[in-house]
Amino acid sequence: MNISVRFFLGYFFVLGLAAWFVLNTVTDEISPGLRQAREETMVDIAHLLAALAAPELANGHITDGRFAQILQTIREQNPGAEIFGIRKETIDFRVYVTDNNGIVLFDSEGLHTGSNFSRWNDIARAMQGEYGARTSRDDHEDVTSSWMYVAAPIIREGERIGILSFAKPNATLNPYIERMTERIRSSGLVMLMISIVVGVLLSAWLIWSINRLIRYARDVSAGHRASPPTDGGSQFSELARALAAMRERLEGKQYVEKYVQNLAHEMKSPLTAIVSASELLEGDMPEAERQRFTTLIQEEANRLYLVIERMLQLAKVEQLQQLEDNQALDLTALINETVEARQTTLQKHKLSVNIESKSSATSCRGDAFLLQQAIANLLDNAIDFSPAGSVINITLEKTPARLVLKVRDHGAGAPEYALSQIFERFYSLPRPATERKSTGLGLPFVREVAHLHSGEARFGNHPDGGAEAVMEIATE
Repeated sequence: MNISVRFFLGYFFVLGLAAWFVLNTVTDEISPGLRQAREETMVDIAHLLAALAAPELANGHITDGRFAQILQTIREQNPGAEIFGIRKETIDFRVYVTDNNGIVLFDSEGLHTGSNFSRWNDIARAMQGEYGARTSRDDHEDVTSSWMYVAAPIIREGERIGILSFAKPNATLNPYIERMTERIRSSGLVMLMISIVVGVLLSAWLIWSINRLIRYARDVSAGHRASPPTDGGSQFSELARALAAMRERLEGKQYVEKYVQNLAHEMKSPLTAIVSASELLEGDMPEAERQRFTTLIQEEANRLYLVIERMLQLAKVEQLQQLEDNQALDLTALINETVEARQTTLQKHKLSVNIESKSSATSCRGDAFLLQQAIANLLDNAIDFSPAGSVINITLEKTPARLVLKVRDHGAGAPEYALSQIFERFYSLPRPATERKSTGLGLPFVREVAHLHSGEARFGNHPDGGAEAVMEIATE
């Protein structure tokens, strides 16, 4: 199980647990909360009714006076109220009045007149001068038959002459409780779905960021050019930069070690020849021999200079992750300039160049210096392997996304065994004219320049004879 799936499952578990806890806590608090709010209102009503009942209780007309008539009239009315979408068409309450001993003197329903309610909590506490309230069921088996009672003392001329208890059925709260519960659960479900979507998006972002780091690490491991993904969030960007810095340090160390080894290997042969020739020159020898050894020293010194120069060029290109100078160019113009710069060498070898552009659109973006150096390497390679009096064909083609440069000579071509190694550093074939090898760094340089321009480099034998080097670069 990958880290993103674990993150999502952990996020979903914590979110679900929190949602369950909050929803259950809120829904559990709805019913007692509404009852507490109702009780506060009932206290006011009980004291109001107690004040209204006081005169008639004192005059002995509590059962047949104006107070009883008003309560009866109110109970028969239809309020027709619309309360938060719930229709109220009846007025539901009870009122009973007791004397100071808890004996019921008035009952709005006429059921308990004469009963002793002194043991009921609402009456008993009011008789003791405390706040009295209770909740009781009319039917002990029916939970919907419960009523809430709130008692208030009936005061006349500063003395308590009785107790009034006002009651409301708890069942009238049920529609509001159910409605609020349903709304909270619906809102909670919507919030949960939104949170899940957010969790999925966060997980997708996490997967995307991690996969970019993985691809970057794989590209680095494979030796490909890759820019660190530094736009995936501050921490991921910092991690990418840290990986890039680590890569640069490791590659720098390995790069130096590898190039020192390669350079030492390539310099060993010409240095040996130079040392041997210089030792021989110390003795007496014919002038012709002396001139031959002097020429050998010059040639090997030039070879060393060329190896070092091309190694520095290749090292610079290989360390680039992207182009430093990316500008609009005309590749045809670069080819013409390169061929013009090689005219002396071409004339010396009695060679001509045929340039053919199969498209009028040869513009691209890139580094002019690097591209011209790559073209020069391809042309120099073709010159070295072309027989005197032959033609070097340079063809420029355009595909939908790339420009394709082909440089073909009319020599003997490369042996089959060499084709798979031709782009390796320091691998070179003997030149037909001198039987000497080159630095073996020209074609690797071409390949690196092609990669920097989002392209490829290839080398093979042409079906009609000779060898053909191909460099492709992106047009944008």
